[in-house]
Amino acid sequence: QVQLVESGGGLGMAGGSLRLSCGASGSFFKIDTMAWYRQAPGRQRELVADISRRGTTNYTDFVKGRFTISRDNAQDTVSLQMNSLKPEDTAVYYCYARILPFGTSKWSDYWGQGTQVTVSS
Repeated sequence: QVQLVESGGGLGMAGGSLRLSCGASGSFFKIDTMAWYRQAPGRQRELVADISRRGTTNYTDFVKGRFTISRDNAQDTVSLQMNSLKPEDTAVYYCYARILPFGTSKWSDYWGQGTQVTVSS
């Protein structure tokens, strides 16, 4: 059973910082792309940033220059450093990973349970 477990988040102030972390556990061979998504009330889930196994990053326009995604392949973790927070960053943030479990040749998509980030003005 492969799981993604998130930590961090909570309440932040506008202009402040928060950090999210996510770790993969269970029986798997390899992790490919890892990413963070978010979903605000009444809106669809949207990509925030992703990172390849080699460390190539991609950010959506609304977080460029403010958020930084990073990963540790040895620890099977991905993090999101969020700086210069804005009230519109308020959302549930989800960790995502594309993982090859042991005993199969099929890559699968896995999601964390979500962690609430609330930014007050």
